[in-house]
Amino acid sequence: MITPHWLFGDQLGPHFLTPGADGPGRDAPVVLIEARSVFRRRRFHRAKAHLVLSAMRHRAAELGDRVVHVQAETYREGLREAAQDRAVTVHHPTSHAAHCLVRSLPQARMLPARGFLLPPERFRTWAAGRGGNHLRQEDFYRWVRRELDLLMDGDAPAGGRWNHDHANREPPPKDVRTLGAPAPYRPREDGIDEEVRADLDRWEREDGIRFVGRDGPRRFPATRREALTALRRFVEHRLAGFGPHEDAMLAADPVMSHSLLSSSLSLGLLDPAECVAAAESAWRAGRAPVNSVEGFVRQIAGWREYVWQLYWHFGDDYRNRNALRHHAPLPEWFRELDADSVTARCLATVLAQVRDTGWTHHIPRLMLLGSFALQRGWHPREVTDWFHRCFVDGYDWVMLPNVTGMSQYADGGRMTTKPYTSGGAYIHRMSDLCDGCAYRPSDRTGQRACPYTTGYWSFTQRHRVLLAGNQRTARTVRGLDRLGDLDEVLRTDRRWDEGPP
Repeated sequence: MITPHWLFGDQLGPHFLTPGADGPGRDAPVVLIEARSVFRRRRFHRAKAHLVLSAMRHRAAELGDRVVHVQAETYREGLREAAQDRAVTVHHPTSHAAHCLVRSLPQARMLPARGFLLPPERFRTWAAGRGGNHLRQEDFYRWVRRELDLLMDGDAPAGGRWNHDHANREPPPKDVRTLGAPAPYRPREDGIDEEVRADLDRWEREDGIRFVGRDGPRRFPATRREALTALRRFVEHRLAGFGPHEDAMLAADPVMSHSLLSSSLSLGLLDPAECVAAAESAWRAGRAPVNSVEGFVRQIAGWREYVWQLYWHFGDDYRNRNALRHHAPLPEWFRELDADSVTARCLATVLAQVRDTGWTHHIPRLMLLGSFALQRGWHPREVTDWFHRCFVDGYDWVMLPNVTGMSQYADGGRMTTKPYTSGGAYIHRMSDLCDGCAYRPSDRTGQRACPYTTGYWSFTQRHRVLLAGNQRTARTVRGLDRLGDLDEVLRTDRRWDEGPP
């Protein structure tokens, strides 16, 4: 008999069923398990729960008689029901917890990971060549491009530069509400989506499973066909305008020219290789400028791949890092996505986006949500868990390095060279979110003091010894010493510990 192949809910694309030396047998029966305990352990965003279950059930419908689709309390129970103690194959899972589970199952044979650009042994060789330290993203990104001959002209990078950030960090145009980019692809819901939503309602009503956020019409692909349509629409209509304003923010245009492909990649509906290949083809055909293409390629080959490799390189204990010794709990208004209680327009706007859609682009995540948590000294493990639960594309391997390492600097610099935080001036320069706000980005004391500005100086004061020894932040500490009203700034900042800003 052909050994059945078990698919996790983030392994839904055809590349997870391709037979071969490192894949399942040809025409292998497929096992899909919905484990309700996953939703019982964590309070996920409801839109995320809906997307994951919709994607799994759509995949089961596509596979038809080939699939055994089980709904169980745990993966172990589901596997016993689906495979009847027979051997199964399964590709390397994407989390430490799932990896430990598979290794504990005597009937499971683990196959190599798929859905990424490079096998881990090639990364280990690269990391070992650098002594295992100083594994900076820019160095990794250039190495990946050379290894894969990606966006290269011979030995030189396409367009003559490895990095086009100089062209990709423009503030938004003045006096506009939106970029006017073509609309992204939006899927249409079907009967499976209705069934999932009814099940979520029943779980909340009868099983005590609770969610956070709102579950409106599904915004992200749940099938391979939808994901390919979304990729084509981005490359053909949105990629050309992506680069210049990829770091900008507009209150009325949260999507701007972003691809919205991260959830499809996280579910395994798209393979990263096909995404970067499509972008490079657009540049070579003259349909998109090199800076926009390089910015998109960097997100996938430079950052997504880097985060995946570091997740396994750093190990599971990385989640316990807390180099800044931040221990404050997340306040209820943040945990509940209570945007209506927040006065600061930038934070209220982005928190509402998360509440309503389970998504914002990378700059609000880093420089608004993450930066505020860093300034307030919230526990990095709690912050990481919040991002994991509240974003439709949030998985343990994604959020652990992104939040613990980059956003919260909890690893003390293993991943990045400095903490990423700023005062209100950065937000004012890169967005229209300060317009009409009750606070002024330039004010650091008084009733109209910006919580990000006071928080920036308070954070600097709290960690001044560490920051003074870092050449990238030493200048900030010197600026702190020139503040004649520092004591008043710190008093002003403490009011944000008592309630939402």
